Amino acid sequence: MQLYNTLSAEERARLIDEAGKERLTLSFYAYAKIENPKKFRDDLFIAWNALDALGRIYVAHEGINAQMSVPADQFEAFRETLEAYDFMKGIRLNVAVEQDNHSFLKLTIKVRNKIVADGLNDETFDVTNKGIHLKAQEFNDLLANPDTIVVDFRNHYESEVGHFEGAITPDVENFRESLPIINEQLQDFKEDKNLLMYCTGGIRCEKASAYFKHQGFKNVYQLEGGIIEYARQVKEEGLESKFVGKNFVFDHRLGERITDDIIAQCHQCGKPCDNHTNCANDACHLLFIQCDDCKAVMENTCSSECLEIIHLPVEEQLALRKGLQVGNKVFRKGKSEALKFKNSGDLTDKPLAKAKDIRQKIKVKKTLIGKAEHYYTKSKIAQFLLSNELSVGDKVLISGPTTGEQEIVINEMVVEGNSVTTAKAGDQITFELSFRVRLSDKLYKIL
Repeated sequence: MQLYNTLSAEERARLIDEAGKERLTLSFYAYAKIENPKKFRDDLFIAWNALDALGRIYVAHEGINAQMSVPADQFEAFRETLEAYDFMKGIRLNVAVEQDNHSFLKLTIKVRNKIVADGLNDETFDVTNKGIHLKAQEFNDLLANPDTIVVDFRNHYESEVGHFEGAITPDVENFRESLPIINEQLQDFKEDKNLLMYCTGGIRCEKASAYFKHQGFKNVYQLEGGIIEYARQVKEEGLESKFVGKNFVFDHRLGERITDDIIAQCHQCGKPCDNHTNCANDACHLLFIQCDDCKAVMENTCSSECLEIIHLPVEEQLALRKGLQVGNKVFRKGKSEALKFKNSGDLTDKPLAKAKDIRQKIKVKKTLIGKAEHYYTKSKIAQFLLSNELSVGDKVLISGPTTGEQEIVINEMVVEGNSVTTAKAGDQITFELSFRVRLSDKLYKIL
């Protein structure tokens, strides 16, 4: 009986492409008393693996926290697997604003001590005594009240690219750091202010609101369903969005746009930009914001040191990655002296640019010739399906909402395992590319 993922991300991506089915990215959570998390975990894996559901899920004695990708035609069957448990009957599923069939490429379900690392001792307060849940319009109304204090309970790299107007945005790297900081900062406002809190999908606020009520705050409110559900209601009901910018998400997309406002800067040159990337040096993998120009010059790296490293022979790169001390540096969340324009803590609400204007920067005559199908991260190979002819030596533009607009010259390409000089409509081509492409990306030939 299969209880663990057995396919690589590349193999899974290929199967998704071959299936050609639309997938839905969604998230949900539930606090409940689970007697046997290990059995619960195994039962879920069996049920979800059969539906080709993928994602990153944490289960614990206190409940479940899940971010997932589910085939659209299996959505109801997936919901039935949740409804089989009393505590998940009628559960709200937060469906992403922007979809990407490759948002998750593995089914990973882990048993943890907690579904969110909050650092709290749940025995010391009533975790069920939560704040009042607000829908989007109610949240907007309370936000306009001068006696309201709104707090972002996400991390610095999340709030930097998007947050609610006037929000306190703690300069923290994880949820547990923010709780004591906010508690101390707001000591004088327990009685006479409305404490309004929000996070990505609502789960952090479930525990935070109970904690702050325990700390003596009288008027505690939280955004129901978090930013994801807020964005859906704003779009569906035609409301004004008080959230400005992009919502950071923890899958391959790294963000979904809520408004066209760009409130962040490229960490390397300072130009308006809110596209996160991971440093191409596998010994670094720093999460940071990088504009199209710096992406081209720095080849998707965060520093001159990392740029030099990615050009070393593979054997030398592997040697540099050895050792615990080196390993602990991997996947840092945007804090590096090399990033001169990193902002956190006290952030602006005022747009520096509009996304649609940034994306119109490259104005060239072009014709659409294909679409992105996959990016093989380890080998740095991009795959496109052509709708028109392409030849070695052609100058092309790769364009997408997250990728930006990248001009390159095709120096070499492969069709069905063979190097070719010309590919025709219907061919599936691959070529080396220093930056990741996504399913939303289009391939244009520059005329």
